[in-house]
Amino acid sequence: MSSMKYNTQEKNLPMPEYGRAVQKMVDHAITIEDRAERQRCANTIIAVMGNMYPQLRDVAVFNHKLWDHLAIMSDFKLDIDYPYELVAPETLHPTPQRLPYPKGGIRYRHYGRCIEEMMKKACDMPDGEERNELLRLIAAQMKKEYVLWNKESVEDSKIIEDIREYSNGQICLKEEQLNLGVYYRAPMQQYKHNGKNQKKKNKKKY
Repeated sequence: MSSMKYNTQEKNLPMPEYGRAVQKMVDHAITIEDRAERQRCANTIIAVMGNMYPQLRDVAVFNHKLWDHLAIMSDFKLDIDYPYELVAPETLHPTPQRLPYPKGGIRYRHYGRCIEEMMKKACDMPDGEERNELLRLIAAQMKKEYVLWNKESVEDSKIIEDIREYSNGQICLKEEQLNLGVYYRAPMQQYKHNGKNQKKKNKKKY
């Protein structure tokens, strides 16, 4: 039993989809000294790899990919005449580009950057019902975010004042224009409401 060798003791496969048997064939091909024999061995390995996907082996693009895979499995050490230009090794594991991090502070962190961006859009829109509808939705979202941050209720006048400040005085609203009673439901109130319903459902009947 001690002489048994498990896959966990083997080296990692660069292309696991072809299995360890094909990888051993590639490793053997690298050791062949005669170039012509090494080329014949490589052609045989490609045929075996293609037989694993018979529906694709006659497609030119797929054949190109097989030769790329053969080179990858040999760690680009298999010296043969490849029928296609191989993939560059440095392109296999490219370093991801650094994501640009947003610069500039957020005026009110409890509202977040999205509210600022939405307010900019609203300021650029012409007067009309579409703009008013957007402002109502923004105001409702601002009220939700404020309550989640402050854990207390907030007057509509505070939201209106913040909108005026966000827009640098371009947008001056009145409470009746927002009608937040239709657009807004407090998160905590909704949570409490659902909790009461859940307690009623869980109440045992005797």
